[in-house]
Amino acid sequence: MKIATYNINGTNARLPRLLEWLAEAQPDVACLQEIKTISENFPVETLRDAGWHCLVHGQKGFNGVAILSREPATETQRGLPGDDTDEQARYLEAEVGGVRVASIYLPNGNPQPGPKFDYKLAWMARLAAHAERLLATGAPVVLAGDYNVIPEDDDVWQPAAMAADALMQPESRAAYRALLHQGWLDALRAVHPKGHVYTFWDYQAGAWPRNHGFRIDHLLLSPPAADRLGDAGVDKDVRGLEKASDHAPTWIKLG
Repeated sequence: MKIATYNINGTNARLPRLLEWLAEAQPDVACLQEIKTISENFPVETLRDAGWHCLVHGQKGFNGVAILSREPATETQRGLPGDDTDEQARYLEAEVGGVRVASIYLPNGNPQPGPKFDYKLAWMARLAAHAERLLATGAPVVLAGDYNVIPEDDDVWQPAAMAADALMQPESRAAYRALLHQGWLDALRAVHPKGHVYTFWDYQAGAWPRNHGFRIDHLLLSPPAADRLGDAGVDKDVRGLEKASDHAPTWIKLG
């Protein structure tokens, strides 16, 4: 079973790239982030014609997550629990092929310090609480998405360049580590332990041609899912296509 995560940075603007990648990579499940559209305007019919079932949690102009699957998926959670006042579309979870899969778009948190960074940390605390409940089910679970956290210095081309960014603050990293310490496996790190495997390259300052990237797209696996991990990687070439997202699809294979 191949499960991928892809921050598409606007589905309707990048639909041709998405369809090309889906046809070539052939994932069984694709978790999308930053679809940047309300659910009603998501290209469900186009994707259905291409063979995909769609679950969508959209928001006008910002955020938004979706889960695409070859076989029908059963939605299990829409929105991250823990704050009834939070209206941002950042979390969608479903059961598909016997695996619980979540599409996550964690808050960026910039500028920090400030209310956006506070929201990021509070959101991560809510995610940790929900993740603990998912672990307790004993089911194979994959938490896939754009975490907006650079976990280690070897996950960025130059640590000094991002030192002041919310993605690399000690609090952000500590919250990510706390999640892992619950018992989750960082799949990409497990398969590529030496690091320097990037999933994002900014549109500015020639970041892509100079390979000035960093790793913020992660797939965390519960122990039953981790036991089935066969491979993990990044479809880096997708980032170099015309009108591409600034992220590249990141994937795992479960046996």
